[in-house]
Amino acid sequence: MNKVILIGRLARDPELRTTGSGVSMVRFTVAVTRPGTQGAQPQTDFIGCIAWRRQAENIARYCSKGSQVAVDGRIQTGSYDGSDGQKHYTTDIVADNVTFLGSKNSNVNSVDNSSSYEQPMPSYNDMPSPSEMPTMDISEDPFKDFGEEIALSDDDLPF
Repeated sequence: MNKVILIGRLARDPELRTTGSGVSMVRFTVAVTRPGTQGAQPQTDFIGCIAWRRQAENIARYCSKGSQVAVDGRIQTGSYDGSDGQKHYTTDIVADNVTFLGSKNSNVNSVDNSSSYEQPMPSYNDMPSPSEMPTMDISEDPFKDFGEEIALSDDDLPF
């Protein structure tokens, strides 16, 4: 199975092109953060992606450098002979589906409600620690106000 799912931000503006037969194609690069190991700083991978047809046109129209996207696709490898006579190998993600997650202005630390209807998702680091989480009193039956009790036997279940 050849399946890739990426979430990241566009590293530069998408490059829309049209083939000789009139099919739209866009190349874009997604910057994906990879967590560091054992306290090291996170690393960023810059992954080349390709989308075709209507999806390519939408990416070029609505996305720009910094836009956050989710890419669902497959890895495709290839090669070509360069002008220097050397064989060059390529690896790209061919996007089957690209979801626009936010604009380049969407940021957890600064939300301007007048310029965008989108609210950014909180990051994992913004979540309260377990000791700060509110506690619930589970000594009472949480379903007591939903009517009278219904007794079921195993014979009543359809499975």
